[in-house]
Amino acid sequence: MKPPNRGVTSSRGTHEPVTRAMLLQCYNALDAFRRGYGSRELFTTLGRYLLVAEELCRLGHQSDEMGRIAAAQVAVVRLDATEKQDGGWLVDDTDYSRLRVAFVALDEQLSVASLDDIAKAETNIVEGLLGAEHKPVVVEAM
Repeated sequence: MKPPNRGVTSSRGTHEPVTRAMLLQCYNALDAFRRGYGSRELFTTLGRYLLVAEELCRLGHQSDEMGRIAAAQVAVVRLDATEKQDGGWLVDDTDYSRLRVAFVALDEQLSVASLDDIAKAETNIVEGLLGAEHKPVVVEAM
């Protein structure tokens, strides 16, 4: 994996536009699901940013919010199951609230995390996904 571009990750003037764009994507996706206009691409956006929030927790940014972020991840799994069952992308009130709370936590994380930490979180996610591809999964019958 390439190291992050130091020119981008170290610029203070770049921080706010980058983090605002990330949050805008989160809230646009959430709004689409609230209105019943979700899609697989927007579903992936929600999941991606919840993983970023989880990794930022692991890096020490708002680590006390891990439970709320985990609850939002469960909400996303339910959203996927609902789409597969009903054929529609619509988030219910409870899961909508869980996702909003998680994105408020992400907003707080992004406001204090450096771009280096954000890049590190995203790198950790990719490395984790690549590592999972190469490890066999063993499922035990219960």
